[in-house]
Amino acid sequence: MSTPAISLVLVVHREQGWLPPLAASVLEQEFTDLELIAIDDASPDHGPELLDELAERDPRVRVKHLDARVGPGPARNLGLELAEGSYVWFVNTTDLVEAIVVPASDIARVPAVRESVLGQRRPESGEGQLWSRVFRRELIADLRFGDGLGGELTVLWPASFRAHGEEVLDGASYVRRRPPNAEPEPGSPFDLFDQYERVLEQAPDRGAVVAAMLRHELSLLAKNVPDAQRREFFERMSKAYRGAGETVSLGSRGLDLRAQLVRRGDWHAYQAFERSLELRDAPARARRAAGKVKRALKPPGRNDRQRFYRTRQRQPLDPDLAVFAAYWFRGFSCNPRAIYERAGELVPQVRGVWVVNTDGASTVPDGVDYVMAGSREYFDLIARAKWFVNNVNFPNNLVKRDGQVHVMTHHGTPLKKMGLDLQVERAAALLRRCSRWDFSVSQNAFTTPIWERVYPTRYESLETGYPRNDRLATATDDDYARVREELGIEPGRKAVLYTPTHREYQEEYVPTLDLAALAEGLGEDWLVLARAHYFYGDVDQMRSLHEAGRLMDVSGHPSIEELCIAADVLVTDYSSIMFDYAVLDRPIVIHAPDWDEYRDRRGTYFDLMEERPGPVATSEAELVEVLRSGEFAAAGRAHFRARFSYLDDGHAAERVVRRVFLGETDAVPPVTRPEAVAR
Repeated sequence: MSTPAISLVLVVHREQGWLPPLAASVLEQEFTDLELIAIDDASPDHGPELLDELAERDPRVRVKHLDARVGPGPARNLGLELAEGSYVWFVNTTDLVEAIVVPASDIARVPAVRESVLGQRRPESGEGQLWSRVFRRELIADLRFGDGLGGELTVLWPASFRAHGEEVLDGASYVRRRPPNAEPEPGSPFDLFDQYERVLEQAPDRGAVVAAMLRHELSLLAKNVPDAQRREFFERMSKAYRGAGETVSLGSRGLDLRAQLVRRGDWHAYQAFERSLELRDAPARARRAAGKVKRALKPPGRNDRQRFYRTRQRQPLDPDLAVFAAYWFRGFSCNPRAIYERAGELVPQVRGVWVVNTDGASTVPDGVDYVMAGSREYFDLIARAKWFVNNVNFPNNLVKRDGQVHVMTHHGTPLKKMGLDLQVERAAALLRRCSRWDFSVSQNAFTTPIWERVYPTRYESLETGYPRNDRLATATDDDYARVREELGIEPGRKAVLYTPTHREYQEEYVPTLDLAALAEGLGEDWLVLARAHYFYGDVDQMRSLHEAGRLMDVSGHPSIEELCIAADVLVTDYSSIMFDYAVLDRPIVIHAPDWDEYRDRRGTYFDLMEERPGPVATSEAELVEVLRSGEFAAAGRAHFRARFSYLDDGHAAERVVRRVFLGETDAVPPVTRPEAVAR
């Protein structure tokens, strides 16, 4: 392989959800004369396996795995040593490389934009940022990044001292993204003193370095230095400033006043100056905080309930009170139900209370406490409870208090695009709701990076399998017989469970399968169990066929898990139930008459036609033929199960309860990615 024109060096530690888009932005360029050097800095997530997949697919990718984390500075040093390109560009996992151009000078500045998680862009100067420069490799070959915070300074500054020319790289483009769940740079603000000392030793013009040093240190003092260490940091700043032997202007009266106080070493005067600014800004901050609370409390309660809620929030949290909910308060079901039941065994001192709406109340078994959504009891509950478990977000009117713990269980592995990938109109509101999460439950290695990217707030991912699937993993022949008897399915009759998904782009429900033709084609030996998506409620066709005895409408059945246990085969289009039903290792048939339209309009994360769990039919006739033939492609189902259902072993709920309620950090094992998944 010839020497590439440019080496892009990437250090990976966590941030697994952002790695695929960054890699695609580099490797799918029209410009191909490049290599991607990826240093796995002992990333504890699926980053290492994702990097290996990239290297298997593209020979331009080289990966170096480290056994222990060394930090970005030493890892970049290793990447620089491995790089073979004439130029080197250090990029970040959360960012995008939109266009690559090879420079002609020693250093090139890359035009950039900053992109928010909502997709909004604005110009980004990149001043003082490593990603904003492309270096001639020979220029920096003997330089080394420092260890700790600000480690890039010992390359950026010396390279600028040496360079014979610097250009703006017209045509190149970089997108800087700093999502809320980006990995914080390791190290201490105190690391900067050593970094700048090394830079100043080499500086031909100390003034520019000292000015940059002061701005940098003042920014850290204002935002990042712990209160207990601020005086020590200030004194170190003063010593460094005086020792540099330069007096500089920082370009504004406020900064110059601060710099004078730093040079004098007058900590008390500096504190007084900061307090004067805080007092000046306090009224505006108070108004903003009050407005935020007012907006949060406005919908949907009435004024008296809002006042009641605020009053109850002054009460201490109850450490043994937990809130459970599912599907926008539709009932007692899904992952929250499984966690509730397991918590009752493992942490019996915790009292779980469900939130339900009018229809959902009928699904709550005897002996299970519940409150009605929006009632005074509801607001009292959410004001005082410590624990919150839901498979969707709680409403905007819930204000998370310090000490409250939220568990988002989700309710399916995502075939279809979710979260910010949908570019929803109210993305900002979505992020505010997601910012409450402390834990996010994932069924498998495929799902976790997607959740972390499309819901980019800070939480701990619990890759445990889905708690609701514990019932499927432990189902017995007796369970099969019991549920079928309860449903009234005659012994020996084959049951096919049909569960279509929701199509958001349709204004109303439009059937994609003629259920009458399906039932007629299968004959008396089969019984179709038809379940409409919960967004649709009562579907006329299903109800009329049910009343005529031609199928069984199970849309109102409270447990999808029991329906799965009773079914001999699943027929679905693109519903996430396929990932759950696979746990049973029973036949799955995909009915896909509109796959191309669904994929293009909704968007999907993989090609279901290529990674199918069973045969695919596009018409009623094909579907009947497949079902009656009994040829269900067990090999394809085995691969599907290995990729998506390998963690569903009957203990997922226990893992969640032990980690969340009991604080057992080893309850969720380190991430695993079976060989079949990696391929």
